[in-house]
Amino acid sequence: MDFVKRFIDVLLHLDKYLADLSQDYGAWIYAILFLIIFCETGLVVTPFLPGDSLLFAVGALASTGAVELWLIVSLLSLAAILGDTVNYFIGYKFGDYLVSHRSRLIKKEHLDKTHDFYERYGGRTIVLARFVPIVRTFAPFVAGMGAMTYSHFLFYNVVGGLVWIFSLSFLGFFFGELPVVKKNFSLVIFGIIGVSLLPIVWEFAKAKFFPENSSKPRG
Repeated sequence: MDFVKRFIDVLLHLDKYLADLSQDYGAWIYAILFLIIFCETGLVVTPFLPGDSLLFAVGALASTGAVELWLIVSLLSLAAILGDTVNYFIGYKFGDYLVSHRSRLIKKEHLDKTHDFYERYGGRTIVLARFVPIVRTFAPFVAGMGAMTYSHFLFYNVVGGLVWIFSLSFLGFFFGELPVVKKNFSLVIFGIIGVSLLPIVWEFAKAKFFPENSSKPRG
């Protein structure tokens, strides 16, 4: 329980924690952030790591000059693309084994949710999933299990990674240091998380109220 409380505290006060880390570790902050984004996208056992909120906080930190904007977004874009690539090959090599043996590390509902995304959006799932917590971590894993060839996956991986990193980081860069945002940073983080969950809410609503349309796959 203490771990959960600590994690929530870090998640809601990323601006303060990142500022402290940048002062304590200097240039190592780049490696720390690279590792977090890589693990969040590359390992199916770490979907709980902060993604969207972290990127916004990183952008806000860059606006203070504590980290260099173009360097950090380039490194995190590389981390996101490499993470999805590793996750794809984990799914390709070990996905069937892990699922068939009902590994405790992989929750069936997460896989089902991601398969549903593929049913609806096809290859675009890799791009859209970047903005959906949990699905973001499992989408490349499912793609590697046979949902998509690697050449097809690579295109969406690069596009999705760049759009995700740049959009949220630059939002943080331009708006993160505004007094109203700094004063209500926790609310802003909740808002980012809420917006990230909108695709899931939308799909749930469509499946419930318009089942005849939600069952049609796209792309």
